Amino acid sequence: MFGLSALAALAVGGCDENANAQQARAAPANPTVTVVSLSPEPVTVRTVLPGRTAAFRTAEIRPQVSGVLRQRLFREGEQVAENQPLFQIDAAPYQAALASAEASLAKAQASLESARSTATRYRPLVAQNAVSRLDYDTAVAAQRAAEADVASGRAAVETARINLGYTRVNSPIAGRTGRSSVTVGALVTADQATALLTVTQLDPIHVDVTQPAAAVLRLRRELEAGRLRRDPDNAAEVHLLLEDGTEYPLAGRLQFSEVTVNTETNTVTLRAEFPNPQGTLMPGMFVRARLEQGEAQSALLVPQQGVTRNPRGQPIALVVQSDGTVATRVLEVGQAVGNKWLVQGGLQAGDRVIVEGTQRVRNGATPELRQMTADAFDRQVAEEATAARQVRGG
Repeated sequence: MFGLSALAALAVGGCDENANAQQARAAPANPTVTVVSLSPEPVTVRTVLPGRTAAFRTAEIRPQVSGVLRQRLFREGEQVAENQPLFQIDAAPYQAALASAEASLAKAQASLESARSTATRYRPLVAQNAVSRLDYDTAVAAQRAAEADVASGRAAVETARINLGYTRVNSPIAGRTGRSSVTVGALVTADQATALLTVTQLDPIHVDVTQPAAAVLRLRRELEAGRLRRDPDNAAEVHLLLEDGTEYPLAGRLQFSEVTVNTETNTVTLRAEFPNPQGTLMPGMFVRARLEQGEAQSALLVPQQGVTRNPRGQPIALVVQSDGTVATRVLEVGQAVGNKWLVQGGLQAGDRVIVEGTQRVRNGATPELRQMTADAFDRQVAEEATAARQVRGG
């Protein structure tokens, strides 16, 4: 009996040792994670804002004299120069009016010469009492009246000449023409409500973008605190993303920012100016503007792979502390800079952030570390993305 019990105990003990050995072999070693050490660097802070294009200048062409339209001197949709003729109104009535005004002026000038001659002859005679004082005063008054008639006649001639010039309707600006609202033979009137034509200057062109008022306040606080630096003498450079996702090749400059907030949208409007030599940008297009807001001298950038969200929706990162253990940090992140987040709180220079293997570790764990520089990790991510695209394409 004793022998059987001892054998059974030894057998059980042997089984326990085998199980413990199998568990030891099955137990995972310390997981390996990839970490990137953070170091401050200067970063240009950019933001992407929605906006629409607007014409640089627009001129609605209206007649300044009435008459029958005799000619249209342009093709719809073409580029016209400043002061280029667009329409010709019947000029015959205005040529006659100018001729009549010139004749009236000539008559007034002749009357002036007669009145001046009379007054000149009476001046020495009145001193000799050969002509009464009344006749002399009458002659002087007649001369002054004739001078006034001449001045009035000259003004009438100038008015008639101006009206004759208005019979040819010129473009006040250089730009592209739209559709004409009238045809040859139509009767047009001075200062009519309907424009004959609209000329739009497209080069350069304006882009109006909107920015939330809260973002404007945050930007000002960061500038005042010294976290951002901006040269006030240089206008911020702006780049455009078109509605189809392509980037407009020419850069623009920020011109000004509105000083009032839109009470309906709580936004501030900013205006940028872009060169548009090919006419690619048309008024009313929806665009996204990427503009530089300033430069952060000591910014911390964390790869987006190293930032996740906790159940509260807060951004977090796993950091390997100096003793080799893992700890969770709640972050305050700003905007995305490429494939990284601009961190404004929760991390500091020198922290080692886990960017690969975050699912394999928890707080307090002591993983094996695979140290990489930020540039090396960026290259690795780019190579993996390229390989994935090739696989999908193949």
